Amino acid sequence: MRAHTAAIRDLMIIADDPLPRPFIFGILLILFAVCETLLPRRTRTLERAGRWIGNLGILVTGSILARAILPIAPVGVAVWAQRQDIGLFNIVDTPPFLAGVLAFLILDLWIYGQHRLFHSVPLLWRLHRMHHTDMDLDVTSGLRFHPLELLLSLILKIIAVYALGAPPIAVIIFEIVLNATSMFNHSNLALPLKLDTALRLILVTPDMHRVHHSVRPLETDSNFGFNIPWWDRLFGTYIDEPGDGQTAMTLGLPTFRDERAVRLKYLLIQPFVQDSDATNKKGGEETPPP
Repeated sequence: MRAHTAAIRDLMIIADDPLPRPFIFGILLILFAVCETLLPRRTRTLERAGRWIGNLGILVTGSILARAILPIAPVGVAVWAQRQDIGLFNIVDTPPFLAGVLAFLILDLWIYGQHRLFHSVPLLWRLHRMHHTDMDLDVTSGLRFHPLELLLSLILKIIAVYALGAPPIAVIIFEIVLNATSMFNHSNLALPLKLDTALRLILVTPDMHRVHHSVRPLETDSNFGFNIPWWDRLFGTYIDEPGDGQTAMTLGLPTFRDERAVRLKYLLIQPFVQDSDATNKKGGEETPPP
């Protein structure tokens, strides 16, 4: 009974989650916001204040919903799986450092595959498309995911951590890096061309990921990576530059281009609004209701 209670306690790590993510999140949010203000890549089309209220509001809403419905942290699952000798790296004798590196890479590949799945399955696309309706990109765009998508992503991540028996330290590092890179590669930061080219060898850059937010369907279905750029090259989903160029390209989707779409209430109901062009998941003219 005591062992069972201890296992449940490990699994339900919430308030004692060892990730200092709120602190790191705040520091990175401020850092990237300052950098993209000083060195902007593109001119904004919408006012920052309205977008930030909506984007940060949807993040808070999603975080509260996820904690209320599924109060389990991935690192808690990793700790529990390690103590119970469950999962690949807890069964197969693997040096700790190698297990950590492999777990990080596999989790990143898992996120890449999940991202492609959310673009391919119509029902999942309805959840994910809200992320693509942002007509500007900045640091807050990396936080703009529908609460139901966040919840589903958490479940899928927990399944991966459990199956792998991922070392807790690898999960901690992965979670921090994933949050950081999502804010970085969605930022409106202008990097020197040589630096961007060099970084793309090991990291998804803002210019690389911005292609993914192009209004052109072919470009929307490219550059799915968040952390590591290798998967897109390996699986043939990499596009170097948008057809219209970084500064002239149109961001977002052909649908939902009304400026009211940045408001929190419209972000929440967006997956439930029917696309006016049923034959093209990324087409149509529909706007939010007044």
